[in-house]
Amino acid sequence: MATVLIVEDDPINARVFSKILTKRGGLEVKHTEDVEEVMQIAQAGEADIILMDVSLAHSVYQGKSVDGIKITQILKSDPKTSSLPVILVTAHAMEGDRESFLKQSGADGYISKPVVDHQQFVEQIRELLPK
Repeated sequence: MATVLIVEDDPINARVFSKILTKRGGLEVKHTEDVEEVMQIAQAGEADIILMDVSLAHSVYQGKSVDGIKITQILKSDPKTSSLPVILVTAHAMEGDRESFLKQSGADGYISKPVVDHQQFVEQIRELLPK
């Protein structure tokens, strides 16, 4: 069974995503907003895909404040984790944001919040899961 790592600082969003993915998608779910933990899980190969909130309010890595874009850049620049699919999730869904965020981060996908179509949400994640 595939495991989705949810990197999200809003506990309600994390719970909603978790429920959709386990109930509808039949996927395993892990959740953390601790960047060190994200790196450990990614490097240990304990996640098949990451759902990354773009605007993480309290995330710090190696003493620096980081957001989902920066964390994704770090993951994508590490040969150990570069092939791990990352989907950005954000409420900042203004025109042009999608392209800009994907280009900046190197992420594999983009989903805007709120998630209204649960089935489509699950399918977008399944599409990017390693075969």
